[in-house]
Amino acid sequence: MSVAAQSLDHWIAAARPKTLPLAVTPVLAGLVLAVAETGGLAALIAVVTLVAAVAIQIGTNLHNDAADFERGNDTAQRLGPPRATAQGWFTATEVKTAAHLAFALALCLGAVLVWRGGWPILLLGLTALASGYAYTGGPRPIAYTPFGELFVLFFFGVAAVAGTYYLQTLSLSPAAFTVGLAMGLPSAAVLLLNNYRDLETDRRAGRLTLCHVLGYAGARLAYAFMLLAPYPLLIATPLPGQAWALLAAAPFAGVLIWRLYRGATGREINTLLGQTARYQLVLVALLAIALALPDSR
Repeated sequence: MSVAAQSLDHWIAAARPKTLPLAVTPVLAGLVLAVAETGGLAALIAVVTLVAAVAIQIGTNLHNDAADFERGNDTAQRLGPPRATAQGWFTATEVKTAAHLAFALALCLGAVLVWRGGWPILLLGLTALASGYAYTGGPRPIAYTPFGELFVLFFFGVAAVAGTYYLQTLSLSPAAFTVGLAMGLPSAAVLLLNNYRDLETDRRAGRLTLCHVLGYAGARLAYAFMLLAPYPLLIATPLPGQAWALLAAAPFAGVLIWRLYRGATGREINTLLGQTARYQLVLVALLAIALALPDSR
């Protein structure tokens, strides 16, 4: 493999492509809800929203990569997937520069979205960008506190779904917030698993996450809650279509919960992380099907 090709592979790995569905899924949920309720789709705005969400996710991943290495939290021996700075593929400065470029792309795309949605989208976009930096940057990084899952629940759930819905319809509905909460819970579960795997090394680095507060047993209960709570939330919400169809994903959730309770540890959790992200995609696919079914009300 040429040096250029190897470098490209390393940059792709640094962007953490397996995490990108966490950015795409809530946008898709907002789109399918908007189409179901209005019957229309602003296609260009939908594409720009998706790309901007991915850019923010990549920027956050890259900034996290460099910041964790500088704080001594990531080393070449970490249990999770390889990190670019810790592996010595790139310097922290190079990775931070790439993060800034990703955030700059999101900012440029955000200008189109602000033209469409006005000051509420400007406020949401600037808050999302600032939070991407604050997640592992600054004197009190969010990732080093018990509030990381709450951050993910809001930005990768409620804000992403409701913001996407607003960009399509220029209005908001209670369903947009409920669907956002339901889709944010599996995203938070992915972060919880990541911190569950790294609990001991996080403690040594002074990273006091929600898993540190709950302990292993409490974290397993929280994971089960995050995977199962979307069902009562969505079934109780007055949505068009047939929300009960979402229950088809429940066996998938049960298998994931059982695997964690069975004693998955260390690198086994890396597989479970990817499966949890796919579970969120399954939920969105079933939501689209449920919304398309004839409404019996």
